[in-house]
Amino acid sequence: MSKQNRNIIFITVTIRATDKLIEKLCQRYSLKKSEVVKLAFHYIDKASINPAEAPEAVKSELAKINKRQDDIIRFIRHYEEEQLNPMIRATNSIAVRFDGIVKSLKTLIFSQLERNQEKYNILLQKISDRFGEHADVINNQGKQINTLYQLMKKDNAKLLKLINLYANLATCGVMDKRKHSAIAIA
Repeated sequence: MSKQNRNIIFITVTIRATDKLIEKLCQRYSLKKSEVVKLAFHYIDKASINPAEAPEAVKSELAKINKRQDDIIRFIRHYEEEQLNPMIRATNSIAVRFDGIVKSLKTLIFSQLERNQEKYNILLQKISDRFGEHADVINNQGKQINTLYQLMKKDNAKLLKLINLYANLATCGVMDKRKHSAIAIA
């Protein structure tokens, strides 16, 4: 019978002292007793907690955490003073120099543009004046040509009347042919 008792595996564990605590955790987190126990053992295993050692006081644990936080904050401040602040100052000085260069280039470019604009305006004014002079000359020549045309038109009309008169006189026999040819040649 002793062999049979050795092969039996107990699947339940009853601890009367922690029963109320387990019940409380089950109700709080809506878990079964077996799940609470299973999760507790996983936590103990992952956190490498030795259940035989007495737990340290919460205050001492918080003091350790605060000390670690203070160490981290000191490291961050030291890194900030040694590395970040010089980089920020260098970046700021570069930005200030860059702004100065941009402003000076801006004023230089605007002054060049203004000078070029003045030169172009003067050049365009000269071209406009020249075209105006040429237009005036062309208009004056057009007026002169028109005046000459009108004079020639009047002279041609007089000449045609004179030729017509000579022709009429020649047909009447009043004009001598020799005089007529001398007048035509002149």
